[in-house]
Amino acid sequence: MEVRIGVQNVAREIVVETEAAAEDVEKTIAEAIESNKPLVTLTDRRDKRIVVPTASIGYVEIGSDTKQSVGFAALAE
Repeated sequence: MEVRIGVQNVAREIVVETEAAAEDVEKTIAEAIESNKPLVTLTDRRDKRIVVPTASIGYVEIGSDTKQSVGFAALAE
C-alpha cells in the first residue's frame, strides 16, 4: 500500500510503502488528528518508522495495492 503525505510548507511529499490495509492507515491518521495527538507514526515494509507532526499534515493520499503494468499491452477487440 502506498501512502503519500503532504506536509504544510514543504514542497516534497512523504511516501510510505506499508503492509497495512488502507482502512488501518486511514483509522490511524484520523484518530491522531481527532484526538489532537502531536505525532502520527506509520511503519513501512522494511519496518522503518515514519513520524509526522499531526498539525503539519496537509493531505493524505492512500493508494491501492494493485500494480501498474509498464510497457505495451495487446488490446482486445
